[in-house]
Amino acid sequence: MNIIEKNDEEIQAMANLLWRDLVKASNEGKYGEFAKNFSGSLARAIDQVVAGHQFANSELARSLSEDIDSLGIIRRGEHVTVLYRQRSTKKPGEWLGRLVLGYEDGKVRIFGASIF
Repeated sequence: MNIIEKNDEEIQAMANLLWRDLVKASNEGKYGEFAKNFSGSLARAIDQVVAGHQFANSELARSLSEDIDSLGIIRRGEHVTVLYRQRSTKKPGEWLGRLVLGYEDGKVRIFGASIF
């Protein structure tokens, strides 16, 4: 199955659960939980040392608010990108959250995740 064939509501429901899991794990600094839904290629690209350094040194990565707004979905190839307005519990302002999803071995996996 190709994820781009799902309707917006189905994609948003899957993405919201995965994004909330990422926010929770990031705030707690738990790399194993943070990476549990990563695709194989993403898991190999982001090693635990780099992620641990980010969790330890980024106030934003440890203070993400659960208050998010979905901004839209972009379909391309075999992946969808879901965009979020992300806030912090400690830093003023808003950030753009990006979550890239697709299928790997029959399961929805995270192929990219970032906050700008």
